[in-house]
Amino acid sequence: MILLMSLLLSLSANEYYSKAEPYHLYTLQANVAGLVVKADENLEGKKLRGGNFIVIDDELDQKELAFLKEKKASYEKSLELNVKMNENYTVMIEKKNENYERIKNLPIKSSVEKDKEFFDLSNTQNQQLSTLEKIETIHTTLSDTALRIAQLKRNIKDKHISAKNRVLYSLDVKKGQVVAPGMNLAVVADVSKAKLTIFLNADDLKNIKNKTIYLNDEKTAYKIDKIWPLSDAEHISSYKTEILIKAPKQFSQLYKIEFK
Repeated sequence: MILLMSLLLSLSANEYYSKAEPYHLYTLQANVAGLVVKADENLEGKKLRGGNFIVIDDELDQKELAFLKEKKASYEKSLELNVKMNENYTVMIEKKNENYERIKNLPIKSSVEKDKEFFDLSNTQNQQLSTLEKIETIHTTLSDTALRIAQLKRNIKDKHISAKNRVLYSLDVKKGQVVAPGMNLAVVADVSKAKLTIFLNADDLKNIKNKTIYLNDEKTAYKIDKIWPLSDAEHISSYKTEILIKAPKQFSQLYKIEFK
């Protein structure tokens, strides 16, 4: 009787049961605040094809983006003109400087004429400095505008939630709801493969990777994917172990797992 009980315990210790779960669940959270204008409940439980299934209102973002793009084009045109003006001033200053250097020591030229040439040269130099200052201001404005445009583009992108080849596991918001950054929007599942999770004690782990895995009494070529190095908090003295398998037709299917 004792021998029979020991045999039964040994058999049960080598049999494990686990549900086939999606390979990974991703929780999608809001990066921006706003009003939900679309939350497609009809897609819940279905495979997503890449379209937007949640949309947060971006009307003001789109208007500001269009306005800033026009301003940016205007700034760029102004920059182009001022750069050309600076080039012209450089040529003018060179010529005026030559004229001034030529007459400043001529005794036949009066001091009034010399002063006039000098002040004309100085005035042109100051105009060039003013133009250079304006060019620097435009560069700064363009940098600020480009940064704001990038922020708006990211905000608009963050307001259009999509996924491809994932199953919409749960939709956590509804149309008309106001969301804040960090709020959960949806959970999507990667169903490209499945995972089986079991808990093995230290003795069961010995040479476990050299053993063949049987699922529902059928021999497989599957191998253990992960073994957690620390014992589980709930399953005392047991170690979480994960096996990856092909995606089944029906998830949550129960599998009997054996190592032989």
